[in-house]
Amino acid sequence: MTTELTPELAATIEEAFARRDRDNMGPTIAFFEKLLTEHPGNPYVLYEVGGSYDTAGDEEKAIGYYERALPGLTGETRRKCLLQYGSTLRNLGRFDDSLAVFKDACAEYPESDSLRVFKALTLQASGQHNKALATLLLVIADKVDSAEIKRYEAAIRGNADYLAHLP
Repeated sequence: MTTELTPELAATIEEAFARRDRDNMGPTIAFFEKLLTEHPGNPYVLYEVGGSYDTAGDEEKAIGYYERALPGLTGETRRKCLLQYGSTLRNLGRFDDSLAVFKDACAEYPESDSLRVFKALTLQASGQHNKALATLLLVIADKVDSAEIKRYEAAIRGNADYLAHLP
């Protein structure tokens, strides 16, 4: 049993991912389930199985695969799995768990804009609207490269700080 992402396994995963039909995930799920029997316990395959169930709308089933995959994942795949795991927890109404995942993930990957955006979605869904907007304002201040935004960057950041500290 290998827990690595060999070039051959990466190519197989990429090919299957490219063929998936988001409206009919059955064949993709079957493919990745079969691949998992060939690579039992491989965290990269576990992640893909979870993602397939997630895309199909079976979030409860996806959670277990994500949880089993995460300890063995590294780099970009780990970041993506954390995002999907946190998002799935949010979709299931587990806001505190989702926020904990996003807090840790944002600390692990501070350069990830997508993690911050999905954290904002969880903040909004949990009723923390001011913190959600503050998070998005900081993404805008950090990443939108326009003269207008740069002119008002200090004000945007000040408003984000103000909103983040409202009850």
